[in-house]
Amino acid sequence: MKKYNKIVISFLSILVLASCSADFLDYEPTGVLQLDEVATTANADALVTAAYAAIGNDEMIGPITNQWVYGSVRSDDAYKGGGGRGDVDVVDRYEQYNLTIADYGDWMLPRTWTNHYKAISRANFALSVVNSLSEADYPLQKQRQAELRFLRAHSYFMLKLLFNKVPFITEDLSKEEILETSNDLTSDALWNKIAEDFIFAHDNLPPTQEQVGRASKNAASAYLAKLRLYQAYEQNDEHQVVNINLTRLREVIDYANEVTGDLESDFGFNFLDGHDNGPESIWAVQFSINDGTNVGRVSFVTGLNSPHGSALYGCCGFHLASQNMVNAFKTDAVTGLPLLDTFNNSDIFNTVDGNGKSSLTSGVTLDPRIDHTVGVPGRPFKYKNTLKTAGDMVYNFSWAREPGVYGYFGNMKEQQSPDCSCYVKNGPFVGTSKNVDFIRYADVLLFKAEALIQLNRQDEALPIINRIRARAAASATMPLAAGASNVYKVEPYLGFPNKEFALKALKFERRLEFGMEGPRFFDLVRWGEAEQVLNAYLNVEKVKRGFLSSAKFTAGRDEYYPIPQREIDFTGGLYTQNPKY
Repeated sequence: MKKYNKIVISFLSILVLASCSADFLDYEPTGVLQLDEVATTANADALVTAAYAAIGNDEMIGPITNQWVYGSVRSDDAYKGGGGRGDVDVVDRYEQYNLTIADYGDWMLPRTWTNHYKAISRANFALSVVNSLSEADYPLQKQRQAELRFLRAHSYFMLKLLFNKVPFITEDLSKEEILETSNDLTSDALWNKIAEDFIFAHDNLPPTQEQVGRASKNAASAYLAKLRLYQAYEQNDEHQVVNINLTRLREVIDYANEVTGDLESDFGFNFLDGHDNGPESIWAVQFSINDGTNVGRVSFVTGLNSPHGSALYGCCGFHLASQNMVNAFKTDAVTGLPLLDTFNNSDIFNTVDGNGKSSLTSGVTLDPRIDHTVGVPGRPFKYKNTLKTAGDMVYNFSWAREPGVYGYFGNMKEQQSPDCSCYVKNGPFVGTSKNVDFIRYADVLLFKAEALIQLNRQDEALPIINRIRARAAASATMPLAAGASNVYKVEPYLGFPNKEFALKALKFERRLEFGMEGPRFFDLVRWGEAEQVLNAYLNVEKVKRGFLSSAKFTAGRDEYYPIPQREIDFTGGLYTQNPKY
């Protein structure tokens, strides 16, 4: 009887469908608005705001702001952490360079792709509405167009870093044209497409904006300096750098010279909620709390990364500094300069006493940025000076979730103290309203220094790099490690003997300045050094951390992530997969 009923129902369904007119294809779903229904000045501004919100619509499982997964763990800065290799195992595969089949058990990268394109879609729809208005009715038309194109370019820039070859979709394309848009642009052509949006923003935005968070000419100049620097390192199909474009480097300097800003007086201010939108913040995504919603407009992208064993935090012990990263903060005890070639010859803080406290190797001097970047057992965490106040909070060995696998170093920059008004817990996960900075003024300074060095003008780069180092040396004013001031030693470079040394110094300074913030992997790819640096790192690190024993970076593949297979399937094979996947 059940079988008979199924046959009858199926047959009746076929009859109903066959008798339907093709008019049902023209049915307009309830709640869908057409362009002419939303094309008002009030709606235009609301749609622009929604486009801004999209670049911060972040999550732990499809990150688009903080690059701890794709840029930090993928590099020599950090380990995945968590409860062993099987905990969020897809990130383990990124760390092992073992993601050889697109989408095979991968739920993170495809979601990141989707989240970026959601942001692009919002910008494109808002542009369609803004474009349809007259300037007489909407005096802010040109400025809002510029803001939206800036936002769109930002999302495409992030996609380019991750996937290299992505379809460039604009507001003037029909649905049919979108489905026919491939990802076959050359790298240089795609950079130029993104640059066109930033240039439009640069030419049509005010130098600054009264409302913080809105894109400005200043931010566009900084982004163009960044883009032209990446574009200057021209790569072949195997992702090898085959030429450094001097014209692009000159553009980097010109755009960087336009940027106004300053360094925070203390390095650590960049990572405290109370200093959001300070002088060093050039372009950041804005978050909020206590705004009438359940948990606020907070960022949960690093929600897995707080110390695991502490009742103050709770979960989950991801994103842990590598031993290599920790060792990089050693300085020469005499000159106060980084140990560019020998920093990893010996380990520091590699033993823990019976009280769960790490001891600094005798005679070692440090760059204070270590205590702004890394959680080290026995040293104050997030500027809570031990034994000084009731609010003391010392990074504890017990906070390491799997010390036998990942060691016991933590992350500092992305954390906020639990007594911060920016802090919220949602179940076991921590979120904060701290902004995520995409470009700091320190970035712009080092973009310019790098371009100068590549143009054989290293003497002009020297004071720029020393300015960064001087700020580092002065960044021991907040409570750091009790009694540690006598081991901090950072001094300026007295000169660069040649271009090669200057480049090495520049690259090392970028690592110290932006350690565990996410740019490290993308820097290595841009310089064409990823295979050399990362395999050398793995050869040493796997002796200390057995979970890396089989890890190996494959040149010509691992510089970029695979195009999500579901996107290739959806377009009927229109998109081309990246090499060797």
